[in-house]
Amino acid sequence: MSSSLEILHVCNHVLCVVKPPGLPVVPDSSGDESLFDQAKAWIKAEYQKPGDVFLGVVHRLDRPVSGVVCFARTSKGAARLGESFRGKTATKSYVARLARPLRESEPAEGTVEHWLLKDSSRNVVRVVAEGTPSAKLARSEYRLVEGRSRVELSPITGRSHQLRVAMASLGSPLLGDLKYGAEKPLADKSIALHAQRLIIPHPTRDELVDATAPFPANGVWR
Repeated sequence: MSSSLEILHVCNHVLCVVKPPGLPVVPDSSGDESLFDQAKAWIKAEYQKPGDVFLGVVHRLDRPVSGVVCFARTSKGAARLGESFRGKTATKSYVARLARPLRESEPAEGTVEHWLLKDSSRNVVRVVAEGTPSAKLARSEYRLVEGRSRVELSPITGRSHQLRVAMASLGSPLLGDLKYGAEKPLADKSIALHAQRLIIPHPTRDELVDATAPFPANGVWR
């Protein structure tokens, strides 16, 4: 329900909220309520707005992923926030738990670079050779933060599933990520990937929007 929506930042142009694992960012074929639906309902109730409420989608998280999601409250905000994501002036920081510890032969931090090709019919991404038609370059940075089973991740590019594929390519798929090599699901069908922090230029003011989402209380992050 919209009353459970957790607000991280709100102003005239921007709304940053917490996405729980398992909730789609936008309406999909499941017919389930989405984060977008909840955010629109919250704005309508909070500001007592008659009629339809404008809300712009400027980025997304996969359904099983939790963390910060930013929406635009105006068309100007949508255009400028969208440009920030496309122009890589938005900083996105993730934390992940690994189903298998990172091999000792792998460095404690590094950059993973691949050409990825998406199979939209199966919603799966695979690593392919450079030059493969429709393939896109993906670059991700990782750093171990707790033993060899917990990492901080930063996507340098913005490709679908790139962080999930990056760690799977190192032999360490994310906990619960059956699609990319984990052996068993998590109880809530999430994957252990959390978009912890988002820093993005404010669309109309000379300042940054800096939002940090708490970890979900699903037992994965204890």
